[in-house]
Amino acid sequence: MYKIKVGISACLLGQEVRFDGGHKRSSFCERDLGVHFEYQPICPEMAIGLGSPRAAIRLVKRQGSIRAEASNGSFDVTDALTAFSERQARQLDHIAGYILCAKSPSCGMERVRIYSTNKSGANSEGSAKEGIGLFAKALMEANPLLPVEEDGRLCDPILRENFVLRVFAYHDWQQLCASGISKASLIAFHSRYKYLVFSHAPSHYQALGRLLGNLHQQTLSQSADAYIKGLMTALKLRANRRGHANVLMHLQGYFKRVLTPAQKQELADTIDKYRTGIFPLLVPLTLIRHYLREYPNTYLAEQVYLNPHPDTLKLRYGL
Repeated sequence: MYKIKVGISACLLGQEVRFDGGHKRSSFCERDLGVHFEYQPICPEMAIGLGSPRAAIRLVKRQGSIRAEASNGSFDVTDALTAFSERQARQLDHIAGYILCAKSPSCGMERVRIYSTNKSGANSEGSAKEGIGLFAKALMEANPLLPVEEDGRLCDPILRENFVLRVFAYHDWQQLCASGISKASLIAFHSRYKYLVFSHAPSHYQALGRLLGNLHQQTLSQSADAYIKGLMTALKLRANRRGHANVLMHLQGYFKRVLTPAQKQELADTIDKYRTGIFPLLVPLTLIRHYLREYPNTYLAEQVYLNPHPDTLKLRYGL
């Protein structure tokens, strides 16, 4: 089975690369996502020559700049870590996502502790959780559309589903680019993603529609760049019950001529119970899929919204 290439902090796969000689193995990343993802593990600190175990690194604010220093003050790896991070980040255009280790001074995506210094320049006890790991920062700056998430945030079912959804969508786009984009293939791609985008951000759905309706106004390359930027921006906005309910009601309309009055009422009631929080998203989706098997519709069957990621991941069970 083909797997999607995804970057990951090496410690999350159980590699003993942390400062204390240990790891932070994530069973979800390794066991569940590993069925579908081919990982490229990276530990920036080991990559610049640090051993394991080693003195812990922490971010320190000195004269307005952020430095990566050993907690005991024995060494400073800012320049080496920055150089590696920027070089490596530019070589990751083949991956479709990245999972970072939270709180790490190299890989933390957000809220990394930054230590302050006193007037003499010595480390003080003051600190603030407002930093970004040096590798994480370079990664996101070099690849602004790349789906990136931290291991800790993947415990949240909404964030977890949103991240995996974006990875599969970005991989789909990479496959389109590899096969060669034409105006027809770009429009066909959007046709499959219309309801998924609509569930996340109706305003972006309308903007992407206008973009594709005016392809003659710019080059195909410019249109494609604008499209994927708009798509990934839209999908990063988390869909809520209202957005999903709106899409479900649109999908319901495809069956109005084939369902019995009782079936129509059952579907409408199921969608409403989802909207009001009684049912999870999987319940109305399962019913729509059932009717789609009974009454095939090619356009509807191709909608990514119905199957944005493998059912085996069970990501929509808690939505």
